[in-house]
Amino acid sequence: MPPFDPALAAHYPIVIGCDEVGRGALSGPVVVAAVWFAPTAIPPDLLSSLDDSKKLPEPVRNRLAPLIRRHGRVALAAGSPALIDRINIRAATLDAMARAVTKLGIDAPVYVDGRDALPGFAGKALVGGERLVPQIAAASIVAKVMRDAFMRRLARTHPGYGWERNVGYGTALHRACLATLGRSPHHRMSFTRGFRTD
Repeated sequence: MPPFDPALAAHYPIVIGCDEVGRGALSGPVVVAAVWFAPTAIPPDLLSSLDDSKKLPEPVRNRLAPLIRRHGRVALAAGSPALIDRINIRAATLDAMARAVTKLGIDAPVYVDGRDALPGFAGKALVGGERLVPQIAAASIVAKVMRDAFMRRLARTHPGYGWERNVGYGTALHRACLATLGRSPHHRMSFTRGFRTD
């Protein structure tokens, strides 16, 4: 059952929702979306369709992402594998979130999915926030669609890792290919230690 009821739109907060995709991947960036809208101002059918991106089929995510961008304010930022290796995934995620929220240029509380509130910004962290705050759900959808598309483009120039299917996550195929092919420039060194790279 979708978590957001258009009849309750006035009761949902008017905030910036922030979420990431790719935190646990072996390769590629962590991608963050920051999304702002007033829940009463977006189409009811869009509000009722929002959910955690992991719970939505890919065709539904692909349909919703441009609608979210049309009816809300959206900003994206990414943390590269090099940044992740240098400062760790948590810090790289928070850095990307701060950049995305700053790009929006909107003075509103920032609600973040997870356990880490965004330092330097008013707001809070919510575990399971994609099913509590519609803007977080929207951010998870946009970030997922953008990162998946990016990884599939990378798969064309770095074949063999299965990124067109696993989008950089550590599936059995990806791990097997990593052990035989070695790391690409888009792999996170700190996430792929222990795999043969010669």
